[in-house]
Amino acid sequence: MRRRPFPVHILVFLAPAVLLYTAFMIYPLLDSLRLSLFAPTVEEGGARGLAFVGLQNYRTLLSHPQWAPQLLNALSNNVLFFAIHMLVQNPVGLSLAVLLSSKLVRGRAVYRTLIFTPTVLSVVLIGFIWRLILSPLWGISGDVLGLFGLEHLNQPWLGQESTALVTLSLVSVWQNVGIPMMLFLAALVGIPDELLEAARVDGATAWGVFWRVQFPLILPTVGIVSVLTFVGNFNAFDLIYTTQRAIAGPNFSTDIMGTLFFRTFFGFQLQPGNPTMGATIAGVMLLVILSGVLVYLFGYQRRLQRIEL
Repeated sequence: MRRRPFPVHILVFLAPAVLLYTAFMIYPLLDSLRLSLFAPTVEEGGARGLAFVGLQNYRTLLSHPQWAPQLLNALSNNVLFFAIHMLVQNPVGLSLAVLLSSKLVRGRAVYRTLIFTPTVLSVVLIGFIWRLILSPLWGISGDVLGLFGLEHLNQPWLGQESTALVTLSLVSVWQNVGIPMMLFLAALVGIPDELLEAARVDGATAWGVFWRVQFPLILPTVGIVSVLTFVGNFNAFDLIYTTQRAIAGPNFSTDIMGTLFFRTFFGFQLQPGNPTMGATIAGVMLLVILSGVLVYLFGYQRRLQRIEL
């Protein structure tokens, strides 16, 4: 029997994407990991170079009094940042998707557009606008709260250690809630109407239809939204940087892994940059994100596949 020739045209179609992805994603990632295994040295004559130190940078980052508290603070802030998105953004996005998938709601396209609009706006613009809104001196937050008799709540939300990170998390939720809403909505409209009608004929309430029919059918989408939220929040940087600058104030209370990496790698104000320790922080970020993704792939997704069988 004659064997079929290898489909060379597939390589031709894949080559541009593979080359671009390798040049702009794979190579920088591998080079960053390589850099994290070196430390700067000063040779005779003042020449600067790099010396291979193995995993010493990771041991320094995890145990040295200069680095370990910064890493722990950034990691704990990042966990809180992610938890607020999981507990607020995704349930709100799911609720909006269920509401806007109902044929009883008029103007659904208008609501979808309005809710999704902040997602496409520049993060710099979003940060600047919310800094103006929440300013206790010239912002409009005091006037708005005054309409409801809540003047006492007008505080410098971005200027207090206890409230800055939660406030920025909620601003991020407001901007990005349109993404999970659209993903959940796409999954909900794909459910056959016959299943929903059969449940209603059997006497199921609106909550029963959602919880016993719709929610189990969109569980794969719930998993994808969860892992996207995890990856996106542990890569977050831009909103914190545009509102609190690289120093992530007040007193590093909004410092997350992205801002710690930026401040370490490039330096800030009088602090000189340290590319090798910055690359080490990037390596830790990669390990954290990779761990979450592997838990999703080998725990959650494989379980869903067994249910489908």
